[in-house]
Amino acid sequence: MGQMTPELMTKMSEGTFSELIGLKFTELGPDRVVGEWTVSPRLHQPFGIVNGGVYCTVVETLASTGGGAWFGERGTVVGVNNNTDFLRAVREGVLRGEATPLHRGRLQQLWQVVITDEQDRVVARGQVRLQNLAGG
Repeated sequence: MGQMTPELMTKMSEGTFSELIGLKFTELGPDRVVGEWTVSPRLHQPFGIVNGGVYCTVVETLASTGGGAWFGERGTVVGVNNNTDFLRAVREGVLRGEATPLHRGRLQQLWQVVITDEQDRVVARGQVRLQNLAGG
């Protein structure tokens, strides 16, 4: 498939849940994936703060993208566990998620994702365990 760029990954996400929440990839590589999105009322839960499912989605998406970039032509990866902590309520602004690997093995990977606000405060963090599926 060639080299995946942040722009191409954002384009490939059109029509998916990632586009629905407004996630745009800004950096994409086998060792780090970064994305950002703007909070809108559509992403709120009924009490006016970002729904935790948005954070879970971003954590899953960035980790899986990084894991896939690292695993490359050997096959595909699928998430088998997502554990996300919500640390600070957010009502508006631009949020940024950064995924980095904690472990990359033959069968599984573990990625950490830290989500920060415009003041670089951590608002959520999560980790995703990925299963490496050889051969595509």
